[in-house]
This record gives sequence, structure tokens and C-alpha cells, in this order.
Amino acid sequence: MPDFVHEDACGARPVAGVDEVGRGPWAGPVMAAAVILDRERLPTDLLATLNDSKKLSAARRADICARLVACDGVVWALGEASVAEIDTVNILQATFLAMRRALDSLAVSPAHVLVDGNKCPPGLSCAATAIVGGDALSASIAAASIIAKVSRDRIMLGLDACFPGYGWGSNAGYGTAEHQQGLLTHGVTEHHRRSFAPIRNLLTPNMS
Repeated sequence: MPDFVHEDACGARPVAGVDEVGRGPWAGPVMAAAVILDRERLPTDLLATLNDSKKLSAARRADICARLVACDGVVWALGEASVAEIDTVNILQATFLAMRRALDSLAVSPAHVLVDGNKCPPGLSCAATAIVGGDALSASIAAASIIAKVSRDRIMLGLDACFPGYGWGSNAGYGTAEHQQGLLTHGVTEHHRRSFAPIRNLLTPNMS
């Protein structure tokens, strides 16, 4: 279970955990969350619930997220990169952009950043450490993964109401069979990532 071992190893406080969600979907923004946990003020039972968001049910994620954002011992912020930005700079750079925006929006400036993955976004104002599988190891990253996932899912649920037929409320924009059928039936929307091959191929079919 996630703990504070990696935070303690940073040697400086406060430490922010950062995670993103939405790199793989064919539609919608990519989103990141940055979280600073005050272990002196974080309820023990809330800490015990933290885990990689992918290992939690949607209901469990929503419950933990609600507790995190309402807790005095949690400083958090979101960052987002739009579909247009993804198509302009590519998904990796857009992910870094979302992470920097989340960190820049924190009410407290971190002295060190822990990033889920194998790369840290460039241009940070403090030291950073990338941790592969960090959302299952670091409490701060785990909290960020939950807040980012719940927040993006809510965005996709709202888009689903405006653009029915793609199943975004359940597939979050990933290329499921329902999403693929929606594309064939309804076509490409303004929220689809045109730089992604499945969407690009629909817009520019093979003419041979």
C-alpha cells in the first residue's frame, strides 16, 4: 500500500505527488492532479484508503476523492491540457503541460515533486523524481491519481450528455467497441484527438 517512504527520501518538504489520467483515450482532455499531504492532519483511516486509482471501483474512488478534497490536511490542484493542445504538441508534451499547470495552481509551493512514471515534466521550479508505478507506492501520488481520475471521469460524463452515442460516460473516451461504433454512426466530434491514428484514419481514409 502507498506510504510516505518516497516523500521522506526527498529530504525537503513539502512534497507534492503528481499523476495524470487520459493519455490513452481517443477523446477528451488529459488531466493531472498535484497533491500535498500533511501527514499530521491527514486522518489515519483516510490514508489507509489510498491506492492506485485503477485498483479502486468508481464508487470507492468517488468516496475517497470527496474526503480528500474536503480534508484540511490536503492541498490539491488540477491541471488540464485540451484536445487542441494534444493535437498541437503531442500527448506526452500535453501531459507535461497538464502536470505543470496542476503544480503551478497549488496554494503551497512544493520543495520536491514526485511524478508517477519514468519521466518528469521539464521546466519545474523545484527538484523532481519520477517513480514508475508511483501511484501504488507513494501516498501523495496515489491521492493525485484518485483526484485526477474522478475529475476527468466527470468531465467525460458531461461530454457524454452533450454528445451521446460514443459511450464516454462509461468508457471515458477510450477506444471501446461502443466508441468505435459511435464514430462510424455519428462521425468525429470536436472533442476527438485528430492526431491519434484511429481518428486520423477516419478523417483521411486510404484512397488506394
